[in-house]
Amino acid sequence: MKMDPLVSIIIPVYNGASYLERSFAAIRESTYSSYEIIVVDDCSTDKSLEISRKNGAKVFQMPHQTGPGAARNFGAQNAQGDILFFVDSDVLIRRDTVERVVNDFRTNPDIVALFGSYDQEPAEKNFISQYKNLLHHFVHQQSSIEAVTFWAACGAIRKDVFRAAEGFNENKYNRPCIEDIELGHRIKRLGYRILLDKDLQVKHLKGWSLKTLLKTDIFYRAVPWTMLILESKEMPNELNLQTSQKISAGLVGLIILMLPLSYLQPVLIYLILFLLFAVFVINRKFFIFLLQRKGFIFLIPAFAMHLLYYSYSGFTFVFCWALHKIRGKIRQASC
Repeated sequence: MKMDPLVSIIIPVYNGASYLERSFAAIRESTYSSYEIIVVDDCSTDKSLEISRKNGAKVFQMPHQTGPGAARNFGAQNAQGDILFFVDSDVLIRRDTVERVVNDFRTNPDIVALFGSYDQEPAEKNFISQYKNLLHHFVHQQSSIEAVTFWAACGAIRKDVFRAAEGFNENKYNRPCIEDIELGHRIKRLGYRILLDKDLQVKHLKGWSLKTLLKTDIFYRAVPWTMLILESKEMPNELNLQTSQKISAGLVGLIILMLPLSYLQPVLIYLILFLLFAVFVINRKFFIFLLQRKGFIFLIPAFAMHLLYYSYSGFTFVFCWALHKIRGKIRQASC
């Protein structure tokens, strides 16, 4: 009889005491029993270490704060399992999550990595948290199962491939950033397949404010992701970079540029309204999803929030593209 493979559940944590008890409780409810829990603490100042030890995890502490990429790498180095399952400390897995990961690898022997998504019932009830998490869920549900990236909040990799790819780039990404996206790109360049399992869903416990959302989306996501695209010279068409989203960002940019001109040419207001309608139509599936989940009262500010999302995403890309071109010209001139 073939034995169940050991799954190493690797949890990087920094000041996650408010989430960890619930995270461990969710893991203990798992229908799959052949697993180990490895917690790598990134110099927390709360009770994360104490809680992790109390819950029977193998606990390691980084000598200095290095970010989740380095913490995950350290956990992988000390893992006994052939499957490395990365789970964030603010995530609750379901009872069948680990079993589903193992079954995905069994039924897809050519798959070397896989990941899921947040569910459609975010734990935090404030508007920003609901919008942010529902957008994540929707984007993953609409994307191709043949992924070209990776997501480490709920993602698994065969250990031998993780080592062949040399793990997360902890030197370039020393804070929560796009270290998982970049790893996925390297795995794909090695010729391997990555699966997006849309039924592999977990609950996100983190609460978002407008300030933390903007800071994370712009400086820890949009900027480094744009630079990765420009450096690799590859424009993907998946997840947050689907064609419809690129078009929407362009239309919102036009709207913003036309707004001051509309004071001089009031007729432009009609064109702006038309462009707003076009953005709504292009994104109608997402707005219908929000309408069904949260109702019309939620949809109104969500539409405004989505316009803001496209505005800072688009302008961040343009800024980084211009900076990349200027740096290229400077390098050419210095040669």
